[in-house]
Amino acid sequence: MVDLRAKPFFLTDEDVKWVEDTIASMTLEEKVGQLFVQMRRSLDPDDIRRTLDSYHQGGLRWQGGDRKQVYEQNKTYQEASRIPLLIAANCDNGGDGCLSDGTFVATAAEAAAGGGTQTAYDMGYVAGREASSVGVNWMFNPCADIFMNWRNTIVNTRAFGDNADQVIQNIRAYIEGIHQSNIACCCKHFPGDGVEERDQHLVLGVNDLSVEDWDASFRKVYQTMIDEGLESIMVGHIALPAMSRKLRPGIREEDIMPATLAPELLTDLLRGEMGFNGLVITDASHMAGIACMEKRSVAVPKAIASGCDMFLFSNDMKEDFHYMLDGVNSGVISEERLSDALHRILGLKARLKLYKAENRVADPAVKEQVVGCAEHIRLAEEAAQRCVTLVKDTQHNLPLDPIKQKRARLVYIQSTPTSKSYKGDPVKELVVQELENAGFAVDVAPNFHDLEVEKGPSPANMMVMMDCGKMEQFRADYDVVFLVINVKGYAQENNVRLRWSCNHSSELPWYATEVPTIGISLNYTNHLIDVPQVRTFINAYGSNRASIRAAIEKICGRSEFTAVPSDTVFCGKWDTRL
Repeated sequence: MVDLRAKPFFLTDEDVKWVEDTIASMTLEEKVGQLFVQMRRSLDPDDIRRTLDSYHQGGLRWQGGDRKQVYEQNKTYQEASRIPLLIAANCDNGGDGCLSDGTFVATAAEAAAGGGTQTAYDMGYVAGREASSVGVNWMFNPCADIFMNWRNTIVNTRAFGDNADQVIQNIRAYIEGIHQSNIACCCKHFPGDGVEERDQHLVLGVNDLSVEDWDASFRKVYQTMIDEGLESIMVGHIALPAMSRKLRPGIREEDIMPATLAPELLTDLLRGEMGFNGLVITDASHMAGIACMEKRSVAVPKAIASGCDMFLFSNDMKEDFHYMLDGVNSGVISEERLSDALHRILGLKARLKLYKAENRVADPAVKEQVVGCAEHIRLAEEAAQRCVTLVKDTQHNLPLDPIKQKRARLVYIQSTPTSKSYKGDPVKELVVQELENAGFAVDVAPNFHDLEVEKGPSPANMMVMMDCGKMEQFRADYDVVFLVINVKGYAQENNVRLRWSCNHSSELPWYATEVPTIGISLNYTNHLIDVPQVRTFINAYGSNRASIRAAIEKICGRSEFTAVPSDTVFCGKWDTRL
């Protein structure tokens, strides 16, 4: 059973009394409801009250909307709930993770490249201030994964490094930044992502390290954070077969489960061997890594029975609530396990003093003072200057002189549009603006998706895209080509690779042998695998103005490249280094 006076809760007698009195006052339905963190986008106060009265959720995660919308929803939820809610946000890069008008500071990969821990601290500091200003009290961060496999696109930009020591230093700094606000942290995704190339949104994740290698890497990260007082851990739908076999000798292959459903990994390892006393929550329950492993009626209560304290999201709130209630009534979730989970949930709320009115609802004036404020913008600009990375310049194309190399061709590669509402990528216009501000005369190469929007669907658009023109004329017209890549993806495919806007496209970098060509990635760090022939390449990490501007300034020699790329950017290939 949990010790609420010990790390990481450190509760006072007053805090413990509130926890015990609150649990004693709950109906069984209220206790079951506390096990859920829900995500709903309703702003209707009556709907919110009906939902709380019916399902008594213990937590909320809201994503989407500006500071006013998010504040109003969080405020309404807290005021309508008998028991204060844990309100969570996913702020990997800064305040933009929970607010559409929040501040992007940097990605974790960017912070790692910049060296030191200042960027990681600033990410947490800005995320904490902006999120807490709209009522958030629980951060589903930092990401404690280790980027060991360049093909893994889930943690490519979210991991603070490719080794345990670097990750530890940066997540420690991020947590310190978050803790400048009254927010609890949550390291994820135990037992660790970044080893394989598959996405647990789409398939069971598998961390296939040996026990010894896992102990030296992911266990080292989590054990350090546990020892330093980490409040909560998010468990991924990721199996750890070697450890399951060690802890359950003779376990059948078909019985090896994701950690969310594996008591040997949660109760025996995380709670027992590693001594974690804090709160454990599942990753999102709609992900295939759990949804395809057990019937939902089994998986919902089994996650709690296995050692998780909270269950993230519902497929259908009524149905999942009754699956959990049935699990309690049938004994799948024992009285002791339910009590333990409730004490940890209420214990975290008490740690944050949410039972005190002044900590439950944020001051409405604060969000106007901190979201997107000048200090946060400055920190984002400093992060970009510190961390934008020159991966290679083997032909010594840099620095460029916009006076002597003024005529620029922009080839902008974006993610394939997925909606008929597509009217163009605004980031492309941002790139054009910043290049022109730097002194370049920019000619934008055609893009198949834009041609289809502007001229209507036609076979002629394909012909336009396939036409490279005469080489002599190309060299006469342009001094430099900027190949800017803004390709990313989420929960749609296991690997996200560069995709040209059509087949046999003139966007392909044939021009790299004709005029100096500068490649710039605005997100993933592994795009060199698809354009190794581009001899000058920069990882800018962000599609915001600060990152784009910093990259262009450094390309023009107006500031120095000081960041150092991880070896993973070369994707294990010899030709990416040329």
